[in-house]
Amino acid sequence: MGGLLALSGAIDRINEWIGKAVSWLILVAVLVSASNAVLRKTMNISSNAWLELQWYLFGAAFLGAAAYTLKQNEHIRIDILYGSLSRRKQHWIDLLGHLTFLLPYVLVMLYFLVPYVTLSMNSGEVSQNAGGLVIWPAKMLLLIGFILLLAQAISEIVKKIAVMQGLIEDPTPFVPHQAAAALEDTSLGGADDTGSRT
Repeated sequence: MGGLLALSGAIDRINEWIGKAVSWLILVAVLVSASNAVLRKTMNISSNAWLELQWYLFGAAFLGAAAYTLKQNEHIRIDILYGSLSRRKQHWIDLLGHLTFLLPYVLVMLYFLVPYVTLSMNSGEVSQNAGGLVIWPAKMLLLIGFILLLAQAISEIVKKIAVMQGLIEDPTPFVPHQAAAALEDTSLGGADDTGSRT
């Protein structure tokens, strides 16, 4: 298990670095969008390449951060029932969810994406829009995003098993949204113990 935990730690570090790095692409996409809008309105200059570049940047940010989001346990879940269960049962739900839903889904996507991306690369696929960009890099980003998600799914499975065996501390202890909101309120100088505002 020590080797698997070392692998999990390496995957976590890589996906954390990538997730934080690609978040800057949102800023770049906003700047590209704003520049495109200003040029279009003031000088009547526009290009499909600018529009497609925005899509590529948003896609790269989303796909690159998907594995990081899973690592941070920030994916969307409806925790009405989940939040009322013991932490051990929550771990079992997460583990079974990763094994029966996430892992098979990612593997099926990779099965179809590899030939899809390979065909696009080999043909040198470009946009059908006038002045558009080359398409295969965007498709390659899709493949890379799912490879990162697969690696993170494996890491999460290893960590769940290790936590349930008592080998490591819970890296993402569950905090219900109401408790998280109360914690944030107090950290921002909200109500004190007597209920008065500071």
